[in-house]
Amino acid sequence: MSQNPLNAAARAAGRGMRLGHGGPFGAAIVRKGKVIAVACNSVLLNRDATRHAEMNAIRSASRTLRRFSLADCEIFSTTEPCPMCFSAIHWSRLQRVVYVTTIRDVHRLGFNELTVSNSRMKKWGKSPVMLKRVRNAACERLLRDWKRLETKNTY
Repeated sequence: MSQNPLNAAARAAGRGMRLGHGGPFGAAIVRKGKVIAVACNSVLLNRDATRHAEMNAIRSASRTLRRFSLADCEIFSTTEPCPMCFSAIHWSRLQRVVYVTTIRDVHRLGFNELTVSNSRMKKWGKSPVMLKRVRNAACERLLRDWKRLETKNTY
């Protein structure tokens, strides 16, 4: 893989967070070892509650590939996707989600998260999406940076 997708997602998230576009969230979609989409959260910028990083990355990858099915792709997310994003991941047929921090981590920071884990949603919905939690310093640092921001909105 030419670049680490989690680091690319973290860079996008950090940039968006500093610009006031949204929270400390980023996502990258990889196909055949190549990053084809990178996005950050833009809820505040677009004034649209659905503009989560994963949703933005799915939109971008679908435009690039000119299809809704991303069955030959995987998504790398700085934080475990929320239930809305996990549903979009399932519907777009992404093979796998790789994430670093959890829904509970960001809930503790004041984000309005439904504390339903991806593993629970996968089980309840019988989704074939594979899940993998990993460590990544750049992604973990995003939450610490968010806590230090003077001006922020947790929606």
